[in-house]
Amino acid sequence: MDYLQSAQAGAASCLVLDVRMPGMDGLSLQRRLAETGQTVPIVFLSARASEEERRAALAAGASSFLHKPVGKEALLQAIRTALEESPAASQ
Repeated sequence: MDYLQSAQAGAASCLVLDVRMPGMDGLSLQRRLAETGQTVPIVFLSARASEEERRAALAAGASSFLHKPVGKEALLQAIRTALEESPAASQ
């Protein structure tokens, strides 16, 4: 929720979100961004997400969904892929 209220909202090139976060969970943030027309690529991380949550995140446009613990290289590759697939990357 803090991100939505910050001056940086809409300026990020990629978001790395956990499914479970304090205040607003990652899936709710993803929905809120979509509702406001923000198309920032999202990489999800989770240690305890259900298969239903994983499918929902990907169906709503998440670039990747990684299970914790995540190695540094796997996370960096997921972010690179998200940035390459971003609509801004083709401009």
